Amino acid sequence: MQVDKTTLTDLSIFHADEDQSVFSHLNFTHTNGGREYLKGLLNTPLTSINKIQTTQQTIQILQNLQKEWPITLINNGALLVIEKFYETAIDQYPQHPAPINSWIYSILHAPDYSITKYTVTHAIAFVKGMQQILDLFEQAPMNDQITIWANDIGNLLNKPIIQEMLAVENNRPLSPLQVLKIGGFLRNHFKRAAVALSDIFCRIDAYMSMAIAGDKYALVFPELQQREQPFVHANGLFHLLLPTPVAYDTTLDIDQNFIFLTGANMAGKSTYIKAIGLSVYLAHLGMGVPAKSMQLSFFDGLLSNIQVEDNIFKGESYFFNEVQRIKKTLEKISDGKKWLILIDELFKGTNIQDAMKCSTAVIEGLRKMNQSLFILSTHLYEIGENLKQYPNIQFRFFETKMENEQLSFSYHLKNGISNDRIGYLILQREGVTKILDSL
Repeated sequence: MQVDKTTLTDLSIFHADEDQSVFSHLNFTHTNGGREYLKGLLNTPLTSINKIQTTQQTIQILQNLQKEWPITLINNGALLVIEKFYETAIDQYPQHPAPINSWIYSILHAPDYSITKYTVTHAIAFVKGMQQILDLFEQAPMNDQITIWANDIGNLLNKPIIQEMLAVENNRPLSPLQVLKIGGFLRNHFKRAAVALSDIFCRIDAYMSMAIAGDKYALVFPELQQREQPFVHANGLFHLLLPTPVAYDTTLDIDQNFIFLTGANMAGKSTYIKAIGLSVYLAHLGMGVPAKSMQLSFFDGLLSNIQVEDNIFKGESYFFNEVQRIKKTLEKISDGKKWLILIDELFKGTNIQDAMKCSTAVIEGLRKMNQSLFILSTHLYEIGENLKQYPNIQFRFFETKMENEQLSFSYHLKNGISNDRIGYLILQREGVTKILDSL
């Protein structure tokens, strides 16, 4: 699925303030490498339903293995110690370690022996952890991805001295001979394997993070279908980043491929649009989605028009950039492929008459594109009446109530067009009109 940086920003997949990003909410990795792999996974939607289903299976398998996962044996510190060992200059070990020359080395080369012993201790824990992962994989139902990981781990651990490391009793002191024998093996014969094993673990760490997130947020795996025409059917869908979200039911298909969304500021329009976009995006990563259930087609692309900005350095106005974004969107989705397009508050950067005329023209054009689905929010309620002549446009709104001079938002999606006008009420409630009257 195609997606651009603007859309990733609009959906908060990544954010300058990391705490506000989807990435931070899904990041349960234990290693720096796992963290970077997770970023890569979240930045790369999958290209087929088969790949999505394989990832779903992988995450499900890892979810079932969480309780037995060897997090006490493998952590970021252990990987950093092993990595640093290969970067550190160390006096040469005895060519043939024996009890006497190993003891002498530990005395005459005490600093290097200390580094070696520290590394060997972490390396033993690391290979034991990888062996535990291999054992877990071999006992679990395996798919293509798990099978590849298991085979690679098994091949890299299939060395006699690794078996000796696995046999070392926990918390039992290592002799100088053991330290130098294992240290020499690690130093001279295991570097590539150590790097490969670390890389495999970091990859698994990233997928395990998605598995943990799926359990923590009660995500459900969506059903993706290969259809000629796009559709989304979601029941009980909510926004992942909200602590107490309100759920929505939404259906978009080729017969009703356009949602005309209205409602006052703060009523929930942007949250709803982002919730739909984020769920569709997560589905194309192979992840679960925040919903009770979801079925959708495989989409070729996802584009949003939510956070448009002006550019004072180029002398470009907000309205100009809105127009350019719409133009680029039209150019992309004219390819006949299946797209989901999200537009929030179109043409805010011009006067209301221009905005109404431009918005009507865009909506009447977009609704004719029968290979894409659209959700568009607007404050221009007046243009809705003329659009009711088109059977493929759904009209939805978020209601706002004023009770005892207090705004009340239900955040429930309703059928129809909003007629809320609360801007002046907010001005009064916040005391702005009183200040103005006293000037």
